Amino acid sequence: MENISLLLNEALSPYLVSVGPVDTLGNRRIAVKDQHGLLMAERLVNRSQLTDNRTVIDVVDGFHRDLLVAEGRLQPCVIAALQHAAQSRQVFSAGM
Repeated sequence: MENISLLLNEALSPYLVSVGPVDTLGNRRIAVKDQHGLLMAERLVNRSQLTDNRTVIDVVDGFHRDLLVAEGRLQPCVIAALQHAAQSRQVFSAGM
């Protein structure tokens, strides 16, 4: 798990990432703080999301979006519109 912690810290720099212990359901609490120790984002992540590179990338992407929203650089409605557009493209390409 130390490797995951290092990877998350590197991917989310300059923020500080802490990975909590495994809970009874196999989840870990990941907290992202700014340089002053202010909690910027926190999420409960399933252990399986931290075992594969693709799912770790998804976790990092999710935190990047959360941080952009927390900093006021991205509005939640923009995220919803982007997700809707991505789903529409998937449905369209699946129908071809």
